[in-house]
Amino acid sequence: MLGALLKRLLPALVAGMALVGMVPAGAHAAEKADISQITSDVWKPNEDDRWLFDLRSGQYRLGDGVRGYQTPQGLCVDLADVVLALDLAVRVDRKLRRATGWVLDERRTFLIDRDAGEVRAGSERFRIGATTIRDTAAGWCVDLASLSKWIGVPISADLSNAVLRIDSKEKLPFQLAAERRARAATIRPQTRFDLASLPQAARPYRMWSTPSVDVVASAGVVSDKQGGSSTQARYEIFAAGELLKQSFDARLSSDDKGIPDSLRLRLYRTDPTGQLLGPLHATHYAVGDVSLLSTGIVAQSVPGRGAVLTNRPVERPDAFDKTDFRGDLPAGWDAELYRNGQLLAFTSPNGDGRYEFLGVPLQYGSNRFEIVLYGPQGQVRREIRQLQVGLDSIPPQKTWYWAGIAQDDTDLIEFGGPRGGAFRRGWRGSAGIERGLDTRTSIAAYFHSLLIENVRRNYGEAALRRSIGPTLLEVGAAYADDGGRALRASWLAGFGETYIRADAMRGWGGFVSDRFINNINGLYSVSIDQSVKLGQTVLPLHVDLAKIDRTSGVSSIEASARASASFRTMTLTGQIDWSQSDVPYGPDPPDNLTATLLANARIGRVRLRGEARFALAGSNADSRLTAIAEWSGKRDAEWRAELGYDKGLDRARAGIGYTRRFDKFQLSGFGEVASDGSVAASLSFAFSFGPRSRAEGGGWRVSSEKLASRGQVLAEVWMDDNGDGIRQPGEAAVADVPLTAGNAFVDRATAKDGRATIDGLEPFRPVMIGIDAGSLPDPYVQPALPGVVVTPRPGVATRVALPLTAAGEIEGVAMRDGGNAIEGLQLELVDVEGRVRATTLTEFDGYFLFESVAYGRYTVRMAKASAAALRLDPAFALSAVPGKQMPRVRLGTLALRPLARALAGGDAADGGQAGARAPPNDARDGGG
Repeated sequence: MLGALLKRLLPALVAGMALVGMVPAGAHAAEKADISQITSDVWKPNEDDRWLFDLRSGQYRLGDGVRGYQTPQGLCVDLADVVLALDLAVRVDRKLRRATGWVLDERRTFLIDRDAGEVRAGSERFRIGATTIRDTAAGWCVDLASLSKWIGVPISADLSNAVLRIDSKEKLPFQLAAERRARAATIRPQTRFDLASLPQAARPYRMWSTPSVDVVASAGVVSDKQGGSSTQARYEIFAAGELLKQSFDARLSSDDKGIPDSLRLRLYRTDPTGQLLGPLHATHYAVGDVSLLSTGIVAQSVPGRGAVLTNRPVERPDAFDKTDFRGDLPAGWDAELYRNGQLLAFTSPNGDGRYEFLGVPLQYGSNRFEIVLYGPQGQVRREIRQLQVGLDSIPPQKTWYWAGIAQDDTDLIEFGGPRGGAFRRGWRGSAGIERGLDTRTSIAAYFHSLLIENVRRNYGEAALRRSIGPTLLEVGAAYADDGGRALRASWLAGFGETYIRADAMRGWGGFVSDRFINNINGLYSVSIDQSVKLGQTVLPLHVDLAKIDRTSGVSSIEASARASASFRTMTLTGQIDWSQSDVPYGPDPPDNLTATLLANARIGRVRLRGEARFALAGSNADSRLTAIAEWSGKRDAEWRAELGYDKGLDRARAGIGYTRRFDKFQLSGFGEVASDGSVAASLSFAFSFGPRSRAEGGGWRVSSEKLASRGQVLAEVWMDDNGDGIRQPGEAAVADVPLTAGNAFVDRATAKDGRATIDGLEPFRPVMIGIDAGSLPDPYVQPALPGVVVTPRPGVATRVALPLTAAGEIEGVAMRDGGNAIEGLQLELVDVEGRVRATTLTEFDGYFLFESVAYGRYTVRMAKASAAALRLDPAFALSAVPGKQMPRVRLGTLALRPLARALAGGDAADGGQAGARAPPNDARDGGG
């Protein structure tokens, strides 16, 4: 009684003393804080006022629930629960009575200081009232309206449904994270699908298909104090389409004066499934500008005008331990080659406007190659190739063949006559056959006719390959018609994180080939790759050692060591190259020693690339330094700044570039000045155009994306009311539907007519085109198909139909035969094609629910692994048919038999359901 009386009298007493001046101002402030505390203590947390809310943003549920209380002043919610649900970078310290961090943006700092009675959120300040924050057993319970203002997130309470809703015009970080998780949950089950089992969309070849065209044109002015002044004008036009039911492409390029320099044409077909030319089961054939096969001893891959035919897998390398990469590279571009994230080589375009990475070594196991192309105005293009080296390099009892003929390094149409050279470029031909004997052994035989050093030579070559444990060994021999002969042995091994490659080749009798030139008669090399873990950092190391012998008696030794390291946003690659030559007479030439450092980093929005090359000894190498910074500007703009120094020219240079990507084209400009007064400037213009389909109204479309060199898909989305998968008159198109390509979300959504075009697809690589179901606004509308598989072709668009249908739910309760609930049982929802469309886990009381199930006929079954873990009969299966008449199918209580009883075979399940008792009649009716 006395305590309650004091609590009531103390505020009036203190107020009266303050009025008559008996209490100092500081004391009055302290007493005011005490009064606030006393006032807030009038209400105490109790079970009658307690709430447990679901926090929702649109269709997404955030966190695991938010606790709260209904107070006389309104609703308060637990601060820690909100922080966890919204994934805010805020730390609550109850002892210090402070909460610190940042919300929504790292620049918007956040502070709750209860002792100071203040909240700071960015540049805003808020006072903490007497009832704004209340202490409960769980933590701080904060007034909901005040908390919404502090963190800048509009949160409203729906007490009738115990839901807190977030309504924001712009998507906040936690909303975007929820959408990403939903997309991942939707896509993840599809990764288990066999693409061959999914619906396929094939585009028939046509007698004529109007090509798509990529155009790049540039003009520049150079005033070089050492080389004179000049103007440059270049262009490159690449077109791809169909002719005579074949794919064709054409590339026209000019020289620096804008005069046509070469025209490459190719007519071809590629089919990864090997269904070309009837009994030949070819995967690829081509005439025009082609590339020939390389082998271990005789031939290297070369481009030229001719023809090729093969049934080898499209992605298979020429040799088991090496591969070649070749492609078009315009002037001013650079190319880098990475294997499993480690830089292997970099190059600039050769005189033919191509990049070449020849004889790239392969590791035992998986080899992921990434070719990164850098343009002069900041453009970046990436190509990814996956190559596997192991036991299944050639399947047993499988035969692969290859044949080709071409004129070495000659374009189909050359302007200005053939290019000069020391030796005449002539026609060459190669043919080979490979056979898998068993799972570990294969053999190969090749025949070649080459023109080398103006002499025609014919060769026979054979190889035997054998897998021994975690290693692969190949031995080969070659014989030339002039009496020359050669032997080769190669060995690949993978022991944990250590990869070893050893190679030895020796020629006798004046053997000459693509690999034995310049009087070479012996090649020996060994390389080791080792990944070293230093704390949380993995350091890939690579060491090469090679010896070259020549018929003149000159021998040389070459060695290189390379290390790569990644530190958060920075990657460093350092390489040391050393070479030494021994001559049979006179003094030996000096050793050559070169150091190279390549750096890639990202600092905020800026991406940095740097290359430094230093000649430490000898005279064969020059020192140079280059640093490039690239960053994004407003809208679709990119900036590029470049600094460089060339010791040989004793010249420093600096340049700045700007690239703007519009919807229809891309425009780039670059300017450079040097320390000796040299200046240069260039302007580049790039765009692509291609035909629109008849469904789109015909005509042409212009884009800044590459349309000719990549594949295209035209997707159509509509509401399939009758479920036949064919769009009928009256079935409405659906706009703003996001699409996926493979496991990647693409920035494409359907327009008002329900159509969308996906560009930039890898040619001849099957990809599943689908609907991003996790982002559909209505959970009761879902895709009727898991997706449609397309094998894109360059320059032409393949049409894909993606119907939507209404969706329902399937629920039930899983119980053991004795009556106990089964928790954690994984159930699968299988469609009529046998594909698993969804999975779910039973809850603590056995309840399970399949949400957003497209109308149709399904089977509910147990996942085999889950049934085995819980020792339940896996033969259980039950049909369910959600539809318009019954969108929510209730399967009722399913009594599942234990595995031991099922194996005993004592009693079959009632109602014909294997491994479960028949559900009640209403459930059976709901299940169809």
